[in-house]
Formats: sequence, structure tokens, C-alpha cells
Amino acid sequence: MSGTTTEPLRGRIAVVTGGARGLGYAMARSLADAGADIALLDRLDAVGDAALTLQSDSGRRCLGVSVDVTAEESVAAAFDMVVRDLGAPDVLVNSAGITSGTPLIDTAAQDWQRVLDVNLTGTFLASREFARRHVAAARGNPASIVNVSSMSAFAVNIPQTQAAYNTSKAAVSMFTKSAAIEWLPLGIRVNAIAPGYFASDMTRDFVAANPEMADDWVRRIPAGRMGEPDELGGLLVYLAGEGSSYVVGQSILIDGGYTSV
Repeated sequence: MSGTTTEPLRGRIAVVTGGARGLGYAMARSLADAGADIALLDRLDAVGDAALTLQSDSGRRCLGVSVDVTAEESVAAAFDMVVRDLGAPDVLVNSAGITSGTPLIDTAAQDWQRVLDVNLTGTFLASREFARRHVAAARGNPASIVNVSSMSAFAVNIPQTQAAYNTSKAAVSMFTKSAAIEWLPLGIRVNAIAPGYFASDMTRDFVAANPEMADDWVRRIPAGRMGEPDELGGLLVYLAGEGSSYVVGQSILIDGGYTSV
């Protein structure tokens, strides 16, 4: 394992898509605490300020880059900027994602496609650009991609209706397996984390507007509560680092036991 016990990712450069806020930012903070320099990629204008805050708090080099993960040219340009300003990245976290709660029978084709474009195609495009730059760098360093799937890849969590989201996350888990096998000879390990209900900024806003649904969610979680964003950090850092060198192609659930009952 590279780095020290307390900073297993020291010397690494990590890219986090969807990193301007919420779970993406929390995961970026965990990587920075583990010693990595960070590039936050996000379509939100706040991405630059988020990077400055993370740099100030962590003491690591941090970069904010505006990107549309569904557009090839935008993703390629973002990775070019990361290489130019920080160096060739060693770690990629694909956390950019959206959802839709429209009942399936009322879902417009363009809304269905938008969810798949961001959650699945965005994961593919960022992963491909990361892999291309890893190969071009030719340093022989081990690299790791950690995709963000969901417990919704394995269970239809109710009562909300989100067929497009569930489908996209199941596809992310299969993409993880496929890319892992294809890219392992290139020195790139690919795995995924599959979170359950976490109290992110977005979820807190939803809970405030839909308290009865939130109560129903918690009743179904054996742990008796939602996860806190920082609780993703330990698993993420493990998968990003060389301590997990024999973990390949896995989507690891972290859901408080939700899918176990």
C-alpha cells in the first residue's frame, strides 16, 4: 500500500464527478483526508468554490472543473485540464447522477433517456477518458475506478417510483463488472459502491418536503436510520487504494441492511 497508514492515498490524484456538493463532495473530502489531491468535476457553477473550500480545509491541491458528463467533448476537455493542472489521475469516482420520480406509465422518453445519459453514459465517458490518460501516462502506477451504483440496482425500493433510476444503476453495476475484466490488464481496477438511503443535501430537502415517505424509508432500514455521508468514506478509500488490490468488479452494498430483509 502506498502512503502512510493514516494517508493511504498520499501522492495520488483523484477525480470525482458530481463532486460540487452532496455525497460527491463528502467522498472527495474523504479522499483528500486520505492524502489525495482532488479534481471536482460538476455541471454546477459552485464547483470552483467547492474546490477552493476543500483545498482550504484539507491542505491538498484541489481543482474545480465545469463539465457535462453526457457530452464527449466536455468530458475529454475536463480530463485534459486535470492532467495539465494536477497530473494524470490515479483514482476516479463516478458519482454524478440524477433521478426521476415520475410513474413509469407517465414517463416521457426524453426524461427516461436523460437519467440513463447522466447515470450510465456519464459513467462510461468519464471512465473511458480516465483509462485513456492512464494508458498514455505509461507510468505503471496502479489505478482505481469506483463507480457509484445504488441499492436500487438490486432492489426496487418503495414507495417512490423511479424505474429509470433503478435501471440505470443496475446497468452501472454491470458496466463495473465488464470494465473491470477488460481493464485489469491495463492496471486499472474497477469496483462500485452501492449506497442505500444517505442523508445527503438532496435527500434532506426531499425528507423535509415528504416526511411521511422518509419515515417509511427508515422503518424499512434494519439499522434504524439513514446513513451519514461521511460513512461512505471508509469503503471508498479502501476501494481506491491498494489495500483492496484483489477486489475486482464488485458492487458493494452499504445500506444499513435494507436489502438483506
